[in-house]
Amino acid sequence: MSAQFPDFRLGKVLATSFTGTLSERRGNAVERIPTPNRLVDWLAVSGLAVESCTTAQLERARELREAIHAAATAAARRDPLPVSAVELINERSAQGRAAAVLTPEGARRWRLGSTSSVEDALGVVAADAISVIAGERDGKLALCSSPTCQAAFFDTSQSRTRKWCDMNTCGNRQKKARFNASKRENPGSAK
Repeated sequence: MSAQFPDFRLGKVLATSFTGTLSERRGNAVERIPTPNRLVDWLAVSGLAVESCTTAQLERARELREAIHAAATAAARRDPLPVSAVELINERSAQGRAAAVLTPEGARRWRLGSTSSVEDALGVVAADAISVIAGERDGKLALCSSPTCQAAFFDTSQSRTRKWCDMNTCGNRQKKARFNASKRENPGSAK
């Protein structure tokens, strides 16, 4: 992968990791899949390797990403799901051809259709989003507490009270900001 692009934020949940390919949505947005080849890279590290991607497929992927983000955000807020987002997620899920397979180590992996197309990979992402948003997994959808991020993430912590999409980025940034603010308010107390 090229160093000219920002790192991917990879979580354990495919659908919310995919929405994380656009981060800092409320600040200076960071597009992590700016080119078709970068989407190929993300799909590969997510276990959905495809050979190539066109500009039109990248655009369809971004449309799916935004639909998943809109539906996951609504679900996290316990608002009605946006009809257009639901329709797009369902459409992309139905278009993909993939099968869940069991590895010798006992893990589930996805086998894409014989041509391993972007549409097949997006179908897996959409199906994962359906599973998460429908509440079929142990955990809950939440929104990052960072005012510039607000990413939807899937909280599987024991208490289900996680505040940040990623502790190493948003959480760390917020803790540093609080620490620096307290140093400015009490200049002699931090040594």
